[in-house]
Amino acid sequence: MKRSNRLILLIGVFLAIVAFVGIVIIVGQGSNQPNPNAAPTELNTVIAAKDVPLGTTITEDMLQEQVLPVTQRDATAFTAKSLVVGKVARTNIVTGKQLTAADFTARGGGTACAPEDIKLSDPTHRAMAVQVDQVTGVGTVIRTGDYVDMVVGFTADKFPVVTLNPDDNSVSVVTGLNATSVKLLLQGMQVLCTLLPPPTTQAAPAEGGQQQGETGTALTQQQEIVILEVNAQQSEVIKFAQMDGNITLTLRSPKEFQDETGQPIIAPPAATTGVTLKLLVDEYDVLIPQLVETVLPAQRR
Repeated sequence: MKRSNRLILLIGVFLAIVAFVGIVIIVGQGSNQPNPNAAPTELNTVIAAKDVPLGTTITEDMLQEQVLPVTQRDATAFTAKSLVVGKVARTNIVTGKQLTAADFTARGGGTACAPEDIKLSDPTHRAMAVQVDQVTGVGTVIRTGDYVDMVVGFTADKFPVVTLNPDDNSVSVVTGLNATSVKLLLQGMQVLCTLLPPPTTQAAPAEGGQQQGETGTALTQQQEIVILEVNAQQSEVIKFAQMDGNITLTLRSPKEFQDETGQPIIAPPAATTGVTLKLLVDEYDVLIPQLVETVLPAQRR
């Protein structure tokens, strides 16, 4: 074999060896690369950095993030602080707990309240139920952990105006006067749980309500039971109002009931005057109806 042919053969063998080694290296590197379709074994997890009381609005300083094995994570645990900040805690959250969807899902709002939902912040407090509807209960959107005030109205038949006869000390009801009285009586009560009636398959629209297919909120006169945390005196006020008055709950902002660090505080009560017809006339310039004298034509005698 000629020398030039041997040289060409050796060069070909050398190039083949180089190509083989290159293929082995590339295949080896490819086997070390992670499979993009493989499920992750670890995930970022949001953890409570401090105790978070019921009804608290979550701030970033209440949170920390940890990378945990998937086997140690709750299936609904949050992966980033930004997904949690601004949410309202619907249960008491302890330090170190993984924050999950259940922590911010309103307890109640269904057909049953579990006994563990009734957790009083003070051992001297009580749990008391109040029934409201779409108008008197903020559209039945009140949920566990919210704070509410109670406005009570007494109508004239429950709150008559009387006069005392000085001659015989007899009492008589003065007719023709509007004796309606309204007052914001109780403030800053926390909701422990709420109950809604079970859903119906196809509820018929209430009188004056919307027909099926119409958009907007249907006024179905739906009822809601709101279980409140109250002290002994408040329970007596509520019972009286339930028997002889008309109750309306107003919804408060949860931020009024926590300080800058997220700790629960007692919001200062708002001073109100109460409302009667006289106050509306004196303070709000409600007009008093004027007496109109009608002159009748002379009658034939």
